[in-house]
Amino acid sequence: MSDVTAHVVILGAGHAGGTAAALLRQYGHEGPITLIGEEPIAPYQRPPLSKAWLKGEADADSLALKPVEFYAENGIDFRPGVRGVSLDRGAKRLALSNGETVGYDVLILATGARPIALPIEGADLQGVLFLRTAEDAEKLKAALGPGKRLAVVGGGYIGLEAAASARALGAEAVVLEREPRLLARVACETLSTFFKTYHEAHGVAFELGAAVTAFRGENGRVTGVILSDGRVIDCDAALVGVGARPNDEIAEDSGLECARGVVVDLSARTSDPSIYAIGDVAHRPMPIYDRMFRMESVPNALEQAKQAACAITGRAPPPGETPWQWSDQYDIKLQIAGYPFDVDEVLVRGDPASGKFAVFHLKGDQVQAVEAINSPPEFMMGRQLIGNRRPVNRSKLADPSVSMKEVAA
Repeated sequence: MSDVTAHVVILGAGHAGGTAAALLRQYGHEGPITLIGEEPIAPYQRPPLSKAWLKGEADADSLALKPVEFYAENGIDFRPGVRGVSLDRGAKRLALSNGETVGYDVLILATGARPIALPIEGADLQGVLFLRTAEDAEKLKAALGPGKRLAVVGGGYIGLEAAASARALGAEAVVLEREPRLLARVACETLSTFFKTYHEAHGVAFELGAAVTAFRGENGRVTGVILSDGRVIDCDAALVGVGARPNDEIAEDSGLECARGVVVDLSARTSDPSIYAIGDVAHRPMPIYDRMFRMESVPNALEQAKQAACAITGRAPPPGETPWQWSDQYDIKLQIAGYPFDVDEVLVRGDPASGKFAVFHLKGDQVQAVEAINSPPEFMMGRQLIGNRRPVNRSKLADPSVSMKEVAA
């Protein structure tokens, strides 16, 4: 049952929260909408922070999801620079960091995730940076340039994108990864090898199997990263990119069901029927894989914003989507669809040396995931195959001379 006059409060003004506010109005919600954001600026796109923003090709205005006037014009009470501190579900009231409280009929938690900090000596030195917000990106941009050296702790996508941007700005970059290969948690070995070779060709240095034990500093500023074997990697700034954890404390403290994120259903509804959770903070069902999972991607934030807005306005739920994400490094476009759960075969289509290939992860004759480098047809058809669960002919899939249309037919 929807109530078009309900007061909807959205805590978190990132991609998910900002999109949910706009969709509620688009779907005909007439009641008050309050959008509360921790950052001082209106909702914006985050993926370009590690690329276009660092290179000076984008700013807060160009990345804004909507012009700032949009919120007032659409009767959305946007309150920047404020956090939620506690939630009284019985009274349906949210306490804010500025001392105010706000009542709600429906609450959407879009509190996102935060970078994991390393619990080591020197972690609080100036110049030990993260990359999650526009402010973070500004600090990192100021630290890059000719004659500077960036140490990246963590060989994941954010770290690699930042290393590519550092090189584009004339800075040196060295990536320190604890595992024996890059992207160990998120990509297959073929991709790890490809990206390492490509980055090395662009002058990025790597230390693999390198555990960081401390940051070294002078006058309160970082000057180096100390490894477990005692070596010191000199740097002017260090970017820590070792993953993120969901900002689910306010939900957990209020007694909502959480499991490495706020547990929701396919309408993005939590264990409290008046509260939804969307985006990076949500632990959601993945019907394709028959499991629950927490996803950190823009497409997921958009999909869940739609799910919540449809449920609140009484619209039919949106069709389920195959999860996907992307990464841009140099002139490489990596597009990923699905997740490699329960995979028994990894099949490479095309030649990695050509800079254009795709890796398919199969469970029996079903595609579970595809990682496509500069290969849009493989990505698009692969995504379709993951979504419709149609069996695939492996020998056709492995043969690049057979079109993806034919493979998917």
